[in-house]
Amino acid sequence: MKTLFLGLTLGTLTLNAVACDEQAADYKTCIAQQYRQPVAQWPSPLVDADVQWQEMAALPAHAPAPPDNPFSEAKAELGKKLFNDPKLSRSGQIACASCHEADMAFADGRRVSFGHDRQSGRRNAPSLAMSGYSPALFWDGRGGTLEQQAMHPIVDPVEMAFDIPQLLQRLNTNSAYREEFAQVFGPGPITPQQTAQALATFQRTLVSATRNTAFEQLLRGRPQRMSDEQLYGLHLFRTKARCMNCHFGPALSDEQFHNVGLSYYGRKYEDLGRYEVTRKPEDVGAFRTPSLRLVMKTAPWMHNGLFVNMEGTLAFYNMGMPRPRPNAQQVNDPLFPRTSDRLKALNMDKDELRALRSFLDTL
Repeated sequence: MKTLFLGLTLGTLTLNAVACDEQAADYKTCIAQQYRQPVAQWPSPLVDADVQWQEMAALPAHAPAPPDNPFSEAKAELGKKLFNDPKLSRSGQIACASCHEADMAFADGRRVSFGHDRQSGRRNAPSLAMSGYSPALFWDGRGGTLEQQAMHPIVDPVEMAFDIPQLLQRLNTNSAYREEFAQVFGPGPITPQQTAQALATFQRTLVSATRNTAFEQLLRGRPQRMSDEQLYGLHLFRTKARCMNCHFGPALSDEQFHNVGLSYYGRKYEDLGRYEVTRKPEDVGAFRTPSLRLVMKTAPWMHNGLFVNMEGTLAFYNMGMPRPRPNAQQVNDPLFPRTSDRLKALNMDKDELRALRSFLDTL
C-alpha cells in the first residue's frame, strides 16, 4: 500500500507528488523527508470537515498584546517581579510562581496545587507558557483575557486568599514598587488595572520557554534535531492519531471546550467543567483544550491531574477515551455528560504509539 503526499510548492501552483510504500523498509524515512521541507510543503492533515484548523507555526518572542495594554520590556520586567513576589498573597508566602514554576514549563508537577494554609486546589495547575494565546483562561474558561484572569488567583480563598484593597495598600506603601509602577504607568497610586496589565505582559513573554525545542527549530526550517521516528510521529499526530482536530496552530490548541469523558459524573472527582460557567447542559464535563507545547514537562495531565504516564494517556486516546453510561437513576438526567464525537477509536499499533510519544518529546 502506498501513501501519496501532495505538497504545494511555495510561490507556485505546482503539486509535488511523493509516494511512500507502507511496506517498504524506508517508509518512515520517506515520510520524514516530507516534514524536513518547509511547513507550506508538508502533507495536509486529516481532520474532520467542520474543523477550522490552522497550520502549525513558529512562535514570536512574546504573544500578541491587546491595544489597551501594549507590550514593553519595562512592563514585562515589572510583571515578572510581581509574578515571583509572595507579597501578592495574604500570608506573604505564596507567589504566582509557587504554582507555575519556570523549570516545569510554568506548571508545578503536582496533581493539584497547595494554596493558602496548605489547602488543596480542585484542578491541576496548567502550564502558563502559552497563556498569551488563550482568549478564555482557566480549564473552564471563566478567566477571560490575561488581564481579566490575573487577579483571580490573588482573591481566591483557596489560592492566595488576599483581597484587592489590602493588596493595593501593601504595594502602595512599598517605595520600590511605587517607583517601578510610576516608571511604567506614570505618576499616581498603583491600581488593580496596572497590576493586572503588568502580570499579563510578563505572561505573554513565557512563550520564550519553547524557543529551543526541537519542534520549534523544525518550524523555523532547522530539522536536524528531529529523528525519522519523531517526524513519523508528527505525521501520525496530523493524520491517523487525529490530534490536529483539536491541537493546531502556533499554540497547538483550538481554544475550544471538549468533553473527553473524564467528568466523573456522580462519582469521586466529579467536575462539571465549562457548565459551571455557562450553565448549558451540553457543556457538562467540557474543558479547554490545553496547548501541547512543552507537554512532556507538564505532567501530570488533564484538568484533574490524574494522568501521570504519557504511554497510559495515549492508550486512553487510542481507545477513544471513556464513554460513561448512565445508571438507572441517571437515564433521564439532562446533565448526564456525553463524550465528544471528536474522539474515536484509533487502532494504532505499538510502533505507531511509540512514534507518537517520541514526537511529543520534541514539543
